[in-house]
Amino acid sequence: MSFVDAKAAFRFAADKLQKHNLFETAHMFCDVYCLEPGQAQKPHAHAGATKFYFVLEGRVRATLGSETRELGPGELAWSAPGESHGVENASNERAVLLVVMSPNPNSK
Repeated sequence: MSFVDAKAAFRFAADKLQKHNLFETAHMFCDVYCLEPGQAQKPHAHAGATKFYFVLEGRVRATLGSETRELGPGELAWSAPGESHGVENASNERAVLLVVMSPNPNSK
Protein backbone atom coordinates (compact mmCIF):
# COMPACT_ATOMS: atom_id res chain seq x y z
CA MET A 1 0.00 0.00 0.00
CA SER A 2 1.19 3.52 -0.77
CA PHE A 3 0.02 6.97 0.22
CA VAL A 4 0.03 9.96 -2.13
CA ASP A 5 -0.42 13.68 -1.48
CA ALA A 6 -2.53 14.36 -4.58
CA LYS A 7 -2.76 18.10 -3.87
CA ALA A 8 1.01 18.36 -4.29
CA ALA A 9 0.45 17.43 -7.95
CA PHE A 10 -1.88 20.38 -8.61
CA ARG A 11 0.38 22.34 -10.97
CA PHE A 12 -0.76 24.51 -13.86
CA ALA A 13 0.84 25.95 -17.01
CA ALA A 14 -0.42 28.72 -19.25
CA ASP A 15 0.39 26.94 -22.54
CA LYS A 16 -1.50 23.63 -22.09
CA LEU A 17 -3.27 21.41 -19.62
CA GLN A 18 -0.99 19.57 -17.25
CA LYS A 19 -1.14 15.83 -16.60
CA HIS A 20 0.58 14.65 -13.42
CA ASN A 21 0.82 10.96 -12.62
CA LEU A 22 -0.11 10.02 -9.06
CA PHE A 23 0.60 6.32 -9.55
CA GLU A 24 0.31 3.54 -12.07
CA THR A 25 0.31 -0.21 -12.10
CA ALA A 26 0.22 -2.76 -14.90
CA HIS A 27 -3.58 -2.60 -14.59
CA MET A 28 -4.33 1.13 -14.44
CA PHE A 29 -3.02 4.66 -14.21
CA CYS A 30 -4.20 7.48 -11.97
CA ASP A 31 -3.44 11.07 -12.98
CA VAL A 32 -4.40 14.58 -11.99
CA TYR A 33 -5.28 16.89 -14.90
CA CYS A 34 -4.92 20.62 -14.17
CA LEU A 35 -6.66 22.93 -16.64
CA GLU A 36 -6.49 26.69 -16.82
CA PRO A 37 -9.53 28.47 -18.30
CA GLY A 38 -9.81 27.67 -22.01
CA GLN A 39 -7.64 24.54 -21.91
CA ALA A 40 -8.96 21.23 -23.19
CA GLN A 41 -8.21 17.64 -23.99
CA LYS A 42 -9.66 17.07 -27.45
CA PRO A 43 -12.07 14.15 -27.81
CA HIS A 44 -10.30 10.88 -28.53
CA ALA A 45 -10.89 7.18 -27.87
CA HIS A 46 -9.03 4.18 -26.45
CA ALA A 47 -10.02 0.90 -28.10
CA GLY A 48 -9.55 -1.38 -25.12
CA ALA A 49 -9.76 0.84 -22.04
CA THR A 50 -12.29 2.43 -19.70
CA LYS A 51 -11.46 5.95 -18.51
CA PHE A 52 -13.07 8.31 -16.03
CA TYR A 53 -12.80 11.99 -15.18
CA PHE A 54 -13.73 12.94 -11.58
CA VAL A 55 -13.93 16.69 -10.90
CA LEU A 56 -12.05 17.72 -7.77
CA GLU A 57 -12.12 21.50 -8.27
CA GLY A 58 -13.70 23.90 -10.76
CA ARG A 59 -16.07 23.10 -13.62
CA VAL A 60 -15.52 21.42 -16.98
CA ARG A 61 -17.47 20.36 -20.03
CA ALA A 62 -17.10 16.63 -20.51
CA THR A 63 -17.87 15.05 -23.86
CA LEU A 64 -18.72 11.36 -24.13
CA GLY A 65 -19.62 10.26 -27.64
CA SER A 66 -22.03 12.88 -29.00
CA GLU A 67 -23.16 14.17 -25.57
CA THR A 68 -21.60 17.07 -23.66
CA ARG A 69 -22.41 18.00 -20.06
CA GLU A 70 -21.06 20.47 -17.54
CA LEU A 71 -19.59 18.85 -14.43
CA GLY A 72 -18.58 20.31 -11.09
CA PRO A 73 -16.85 19.06 -7.94
CA GLY A 74 -17.87 15.55 -6.98
CA GLU A 75 -19.23 14.68 -10.42
CA LEU A 76 -17.81 11.99 -12.68
CA ALA A 77 -17.94 11.04 -16.36
CA TRP A 78 -16.64 7.73 -17.68
CA SER A 79 -16.16 6.35 -21.16
CA ALA A 80 -16.50 2.76 -22.27
CA PRO A 81 -13.76 1.17 -24.39
CA GLY A 82 -13.78 2.75 -27.87
CA GLU A 83 -16.05 5.64 -26.85
CA SER A 84 -14.86 9.14 -27.74
CA HIS A 85 -14.21 11.34 -24.69
CA GLY A 86 -12.65 14.69 -23.82
CA VAL A 87 -12.84 17.62 -21.41
CA GLU A 88 -12.72 21.39 -21.66
CA ASN A 89 -12.42 24.09 -19.03
CA ALA A 90 -14.89 26.64 -20.38
CA SER A 91 -15.08 28.50 -17.06
CA ASN A 92 -13.09 31.45 -15.74
CA GLU A 93 -11.53 29.38 -12.94
CA ARG A 94 -8.95 26.61 -12.78
CA ALA A 95 -10.16 23.01 -12.85
CA VAL A 96 -8.59 19.87 -11.40
CA LEU A 97 -9.64 16.36 -12.39
CA LEU A 98 -8.74 12.92 -11.09
CA VAL A 99 -8.33 10.72 -14.18
CA VAL A 100 -8.12 6.94 -14.12
CA MET A 101 -7.82 4.53 -17.04
CA SER A 102 -7.78 0.75 -17.09
CA PRO A 103 -6.10 -1.19 -18.48
CA ASN A 104 -3.00 0.96 -18.47
CA PRO A 105 -2.00 1.67 -22.09
CA ASN A 106 1.57 2.38 -20.93
CA SER A 107 1.98 -1.12 -19.51
CA LYS A 108 3.87 -3.63 -21.62
